[in-house]
Amino acid sequence: MFSQAEKYSHMIKQEALRLGFMSCGIAKAIFLEEEAPRLESWLKAGHQGEMSYMENYFDKRLDPRLLVEGAKSVVSLTLNYYTDETQTDVSAPKISKYAYGTDYHSVIKAKLQELMAFINANIGEVDGRCFVDSAPVMDKVWAQKAGLGWRGKNSNLISKQAGSFFFLAELIIDLELAYDNPFATDHCGSCTRCIDACPTDAIIAPYTVDGSKCISYLTIELKNEIPTEFKGKMDNWMFGCDVCQDVCPWNRFSTVHQEENFIPKEDLLGLSKAELIDMTDEVFKKVFKNSPVKRTKFSGLKRNIDFLQQS
Repeated sequence: MFSQAEKYSHMIKQEALRLGFMSCGIAKAIFLEEEAPRLESWLKAGHQGEMSYMENYFDKRLDPRLLVEGAKSVVSLTLNYYTDETQTDVSAPKISKYAYGTDYHSVIKAKLQELMAFINANIGEVDGRCFVDSAPVMDKVWAQKAGLGWRGKNSNLISKQAGSFFFLAELIIDLELAYDNPFATDHCGSCTRCIDACPTDAIIAPYTVDGSKCISYLTIELKNEIPTEFKGKMDNWMFGCDVCQDVCPWNRFSTVHQEENFIPKEDLLGLSKAELIDMTDEVFKKVFKNSPVKRTKFSGLKRNIDFLQQS
């Protein structure tokens, strides 16, 4: 016989898969004792760069019960974004795969709200919050605790079945559920491909990324000028970077996503190097409408492209 908690957990997981999520795992909402010293030392070393928001809400980052009163469970979800499509002009400044389609924040938020509505309609009045990259939640830690994968040497969550080209999201709710076993095995072994391939040497040690050196940080998060020390090291990336994932052997198991909203925009993939260099604000607004690339604004993307031409 299933307990009520097991029955509810099964229902939530089934609905998550129906909504298009790739996997779903559940962990007990507790204080992340092991992560506290790691996070503190990472911040003290300045690896967050100008991402000052990483320093905010330290306590909330480590305890979901401070984000949702009476929280009992953290439901972790993954959503595949892998595509085998590429930009047409191989010499054009590059965009990370995750930004080929519609902004994932809105896509995932809508799915999470549907999942929350399902819980309230089928289980009862449950209080909670949806999280997609926009609050102090240690999503990779919770996903590992929920059994969805391990954190690789590039610090990304990796799944044996699906690699790492997926988004992470959470529901933190005040409902007691049946909890999955944490993913306890590290399957990176002696492999150092991600460390060896990183163009800016941002992976300073296995499992430790200096965010201030990461190309994704430099092209998206950094608001000031890109430091001259990175000239010639950007590997032609103008928005994000996929290098440490592209070289990861586990990504041979990646499969093309089935999410309509993530279908690459043809006019985006079709931009030539010359069109990107000469791009106007008008073209930027048209091509990158509802795209994660909008985050850099036109001025930020132009800064990145100009920096690549100077390198």
